[in-house]
Amino acid sequence: MLYHLDFHVEYPNMTQKELFEIWSEEADAALQAKKAGVVVDLWKCVGIRRVIAIIDVPTPEELDQILLDLPIMRKMGQNVHVEVIPLRRYEDFAVDVKARL
Repeated sequence: MLYHLDFHVEYPNMTQKELFEIWSEEADAALQAKKAGVVVDLWKCVGIRRVIAIIDVPTPEELDQILLDLPIMRKMGQNVHVEVIPLRRYEDFAVDVKARL
């Protein structure tokens, strides 16, 4: 199942250097997950602390476990807001629509 994840990161009560240390660890984990095929792709939005990812996991339970174990969530999860949107492949939707004609 595909999911669109939209991460918004805040960092009150820490320095930018402290944030970057955590974010560096998070970046390593994200790129490893991309190599493993769990992360389909991800982007950092320019000029803001926002990351968008498309991930592929079999169940919502597995997604929840992954989110709880992310380095950035373990170290500063109270300052990370994640919006999760389940996605449907457009090809599957197109077949469904055509079957309804």
